Amino acid sequence: MDSYEQLLDKLKQQVPDKTSSGERFVLPQAELFIQGSKTIIRNFDAICQKLRRDPNDLMKYLFKELATPGVLNGTQLVLQAKVNARLVNEKISDYFNGRVVCKECGRPDTDLKTIDGVTTVVCQACGAKRPASR
Repeated sequence: MDSYEQLLDKLKQQVPDKTSSGERFVLPQAELFIQGSKTIIRNFDAICQKLRRDPNDLMKYLFKELATPGVLNGTQLVLQAKVNARLVNEKISDYFNGRVVCKECGRPDTDLKTIDGVTTVVCQACGAKRPASR
């Protein structure tokens, strides 16, 4: 008969290794391709859904930050310039940090609301409110 410690060791060997980082939210990466002099963000709609934000808000932010015009074409965003994928993903990360994630609890469970004419990030997890950065 096995000892208690031997049984524990056998059980530990049968438990699979942890594959998750423990973080439930992973910031999506833009899938883009360049067509002529335009850059097309293929998964723009999926990014907006993951961030729980209006596509028009993220679209205006990217146009301003990338200093390029563009148009929303179905689920894709078409930028009227050649833009590096690293730069686009950096700007999406900046948007996430300024207009999505809660500064108090660090969760992405927030909504944008206009309070007294100021766009405010309201956290659904902890109730914190702060002005959204531009």
